Amino acid sequence: MANIVRRDPFAVDDLFDDLMKGFFVRPVRYLGGETPVQIKMEVKEDDKGYTVHAEMPGVKKEDIHVNVEGNTVSISAEVKKETEQKEGEKVIHSERYYGKVYRSFTLGQDVDDANAKAKFADGVLKLTLPKKATSSARRLDVQ
Repeated sequence: MANIVRRDPFAVDDLFDDLMKGFFVRPVRYLGGETPVQIKMEVKEDDKGYTVHAEMPGVKKEDIHVNVEGNTVSISAEVKKETEQKEGEKVIHSERYYGKVYRSFTLGQDVDDANAKAKFADGVLKLTLPKKATSSARRLDVQ
């Protein structure tokens, strides 16, 4: 049985509250229900260097670009997704998503970019970033 609620027909505030209730709480969805690709990362550090695992599902190896400059690492990729449903020779539904994802982060120590390695398999980019040998600091005597 429905509950009976008494309302004032001239109370605009109640009408507006009912209309907007939950509007700002709901997550925004992209058309087609597809969410854009995000780079989710895990960074580990040991004495020798850093290991980065970056998840990038649906990205091709040739579309990934990694840039190491000092202690800053940048990962970018171009994403191209196309889906098409056909019924016989007639296309019923077609969706395309083109975009670029980018992620940059700073590490605690400079990276030896000459010995850095990147490997991409099964949608996961693995970066092996050895730490740059720290130059020994010496104290100068003031004369």
